[in-house]
Amino acid sequence: MLRVGVLVSGGGTNLQAIIDAKRAGRLQNVELSYVLSNNVNAHALERARKAGIEAECLSPSEFPDRESFNHALLRRLQEKRLGLLVLAGYLVQIPAELIRAFPGRIINIHPSLIPSFCGKGCYGLRVHEEALRRGVKITGATVHIVNEELDGGPILLQKAVAVRDGDTPEILQRRVMEEAEWILLPQAIEEIADGRLAVRTDEEELRTENAE
Repeated sequence: MLRVGVLVSGGGTNLQAIIDAKRAGRLQNVELSYVLSNNVNAHALERARKAGIEAECLSPSEFPDRESFNHALLRRLQEKRLGLLVLAGYLVQIPAELIRAFPGRIINIHPSLIPSFCGKGCYGLRVHEEALRRGVKITGATVHIVNEELDGGPILLQKAVAVRDGDTPEILQRRVMEEAEWILLPQAIEEIADGRLAVRTDEEELRTENAE
């Protein structure tokens, strides 16, 4: 059984998609073990608790400096004995020491077809604003492995979504969520847990197997 931890900052709609997939009988080799947020007011924490998942807040503001927070974050996640970390709208930079501690075992969902509209400053609604500004006809979402390059890790899954005349950033954001993000993220977790997704890191090829 693959023990999965989800890191979130806001409403947790992607977290809810994972929870719903589990309730629907998918993710049979997955245990949703832990949810962590940097935001004590994140609605995602309430979603997790309603689903019976351990959930808590660990905020950088609680620590004297970022290094102290990074160490605490690493310790907390290691204590939970997680096989996979899922970034589902987590707006805190992942420290290099955490990436090294979980090589090939951290995935992120990004609301564009990487390498388009990604990298520094390109997150949330800004992604869709930029897509509309550039006039693209197709956008989408990407699940990728997290490495030390922002949005630069190996791509696992992508799904295209049409941009329509009259779209606003908010309308496009919602469509990308419904038609891509909420589908791809549970699918990626399921395929990793079942051993169907193999990735290559900079150091070695890693195939995630069912934990324990």
